[in-house]
Formats: sequence, structure tokens, C-alpha cells
Amino acid sequence: MSDLGHVAWPPELIRTERLVLREPEARDRTTFIELLASPEVHTYLGGPRPRDELEREMPEVPERWPGSFVVELDGAMIGQILLRRAAGHRRPAAAGKADLGYLFLPKVWGQGYAAEACAAALDWFDGVLPGEPVLLTTQSANVGSMRLAAKLGFAEVERFHAWDAEQWLGLRPPAT
Repeated sequence: MSDLGHVAWPPELIRTERLVLREPEARDRTTFIELLASPEVHTYLGGPRPRDELEREMPEVPERWPGSFVVELDGAMIGQILLRRAAGHRRPAAAGKADLGYLFLPKVWGQGYAAEACAAALDWFDGVLPGEPVLLTTQSANVGSMRLAAKLGFAEVERFHAWDAEQWLGLRPPAT
């Protein structure tokens, strides 16, 4: 994956009804480690990384690059939204397009935060890179992500087998 090109970064805070999307800060490091070490979060992402490895390797300010948003609820990080260019994607239909990814702490699942935060990040994307489609790839077994993709307007492009599972590739057409 690579960056989004020449977008102004960091953007002003993005506020939704309940959430704030912002650039990562040093205070988020512990939550990033929790997200990346969580077996629940990584059920459909190839498994968690070892916590001790993350503690050693995680920079003081993690994931600080254009398109990486911390999702904050009541002043605390609850997740991350990622928008990045799918330069080396395995599927030809995805090459060079922007890709949406997200991770949320299990304690906040099922409350609509992912939909709210992803919609806000996609609105930001439409404003800074108008006319560009966005991709989303998830395991077809990940029912929650499949529902979220549909809710956000992604339509199936193809299914394929990778990482020992069926994958679903969806496309959200450019905003008009």
C-alpha cells in the first residue's frame, strides 16, 4: 500500500454526531498495540501480532501518514480508519485505487461506530480526491464487514481465494 498523493495532511478534526477522526498521536500507542494484538480484531486478518513484538517495534507515534485516522469517542481512541492507495493489490481490478480499512476495539462493536467513522472518512476522501472510487476487501465470512460494506455503498466486484479464505472485493463508485 502507498500514500494518497498530495493531500493536505493532517486535515482539520472531523466530527460526527458521536466521534472525532484525527491524526494519530503518541497517547494512542497503547490502543494501537491493543488493536494489533487482539485475537478478536484479527480473526479475519491473519491473526494477531505478538504483544511483546509490538511493544518493541511500535514507534512513539504510530501510523502517522495521510489517510490514517484515529477514531476517538469521549477523548479515547476506539479504532482506526485507513485510506491508502492499493498499489500492489493482488487483484487487477484494485490496482492503484484507494482502499478503505478499519480496526475497532471489540468493546465498541455493534454500536454503529464503524459505519459512522467510515462514512465520515469517505466524505473527507471525496472532498480531497473527488472522482476517485474506493475499494474494500474483506473475508466473505466476516458478516459484520460485509454488512458494513453494503451500508457504505460498496458493490461486489469479485470474490477470490487468498490467505486460506474466500475474499470479497467491493467498489464504491466515485461520489457525484
